Amino acid sequence: MSSAYEVYTNMNSDAMILTGLTGSLYLPLVRSDVVRPSFRNDPPMTLAVDEVYSALRREFKGDLLRPGGDGYSQARSVWNGRVARNPGLIARCDGISDIKAAVEAAGEVDLLTAIRCGGHSLAGFSTCEGGMVIDLSRMRSVSVDERKRRARFDGGCLLGNIDQATQKVGLVYPAGVVSETGASGLILGGGFGWLTRLYGMSCDNVEGFTLVVADGPIVHASATENPDLFWALRGGGGNFGVVTEFEVKLHPLRSVLFGTGMCLGDDIPRVLQYWREFMPGTADNLKWSFSMRLAPDDETVPAHVRGRQVASESVLWIGDPDEARPQIDHALSVCNATAVTKNVFSFLNLQRMADWEFPAGGRYYTKSGYLKSLDDRTIHHIIESLSTIPSPTTQVELSYQGGAAARVGAEETAFGDRSSPFIVNILGSWSDPAADAENISWVRELFAKLRPSMTPGAYVNFMSGDEEDRTPEAYRERWDRLVAVKTHYDPKNFFRLNQNIPPQQRADKAAQPHP
Repeated sequence: MSSAYEVYTNMNSDAMILTGLTGSLYLPLVRSDVVRPSFRNDPPMTLAVDEVYSALRREFKGDLLRPGGDGYSQARSVWNGRVARNPGLIARCDGISDIKAAVEAAGEVDLLTAIRCGGHSLAGFSTCEGGMVIDLSRMRSVSVDERKRRARFDGGCLLGNIDQATQKVGLVYPAGVVSETGASGLILGGGFGWLTRLYGMSCDNVEGFTLVVADGPIVHASATENPDLFWALRGGGGNFGVVTEFEVKLHPLRSVLFGTGMCLGDDIPRVLQYWREFMPGTADNLKWSFSMRLAPDDETVPAHVRGRQVASESVLWIGDPDEARPQIDHALSVCNATAVTKNVFSFLNLQRMADWEFPAGGRYYTKSGYLKSLDDRTIHHIIESLSTIPSPTTQVELSYQGGAAARVGAEETAFGDRSSPFIVNILGSWSDPAADAENISWVRELFAKLRPSMTPGAYVNFMSGDEEDRTPEAYRERWDRLVAVKTHYDPKNFFRLNQNIPPQQRADKAAQPHP
């Protein structure tokens, strides 16, 4: 049986065409005033789900959850409420044999299948409408070798699971900034975080992968075993299989000195102009970033600042506390910062610090890009945009990477641009579904203004679900090699709910002009 629907996108019209056994349907991708079709009562999709369920139910060790059954409602929820869907089957796996069986069964009928580790996909790739979700949330074991500074962890782990295990022996794995993020998606897409400048990206610290590829085989990839696949998995996203175990390098760290402050008014452009000149020459131990936003209505913020346009700065030093204090003090003294804090945090507390800002069930939409330099025009557009910001929780994040991540050769991993150190991430965040159109439009309009200053490239973990046209841009000169690896391991594009790299035949077809 073929799949009920295959998804094609036309990014110029922000729409997708669903073509399948029951005909064609055209609908916008992100407009909030359009009701998406439900596949739950679609006969071909339902029949495929029934076949997979029947094939799995006898020997599946985990849970098989269907709409209306116990546990389904909670299991179908994902972090980004804007992309919530209703899968026809959730296969919550309890080991690699369950994953293998689920991939094989779904592959037999070409059932639309999503892979869920933490459910944190901005674009909504952790779920699907009507198809199957392979859920790894029961697979969260971590083992640490303190002497070798190495760890192995399951594909379903959250960052918090890894941090808890590694911090018991004073070690860390360089990952993201929200403890509830699924490690697998973060790593496969690259992985920025607090420690990137000093220790490199998450994917730079992986030494081996075990994964289930299309049709069910279990494969190991490392520098010496399936090296092309090892290369592709470090930045190429979830295109190649379900990673069941990661083998990673760890680094010593227990605590950090962390400072925050808020700059207002004319101090905002001044501090950003200073920052852009200062960061290229500073030590890798320093991470200094900004969130351009409205000051939150919070008791930690002075009353006269709440709701005003601010550059909220965070400054982190990794290393000797005596060396850290003058570095933090200097960064926070550049503008007349208010609401200044300076604290020594355990690494566990640092990793949990941002969790409250990005609650599960919120509505999120992002666009991002890289900059070689932060010019005055870009600074002006970002500051100007704050006057029309539609949500008090929306932020424009400015970070400077460089450091260890930039010293990894451009061809060593599949990850995209490492040569443009400034990253702009326009993170729309709101709670009311009725406000979708307004918030999405604001993000898009600001991105359009910033785009001319950006270098080609995109970070796939920051891409929303309507940016399929940017996937080749994300990989640029690595694209052909990635297509070759995809063609070898997934020639039918079974793993297609991702920032997709189509296999060769489909890539050639997609490249042909439409009549």
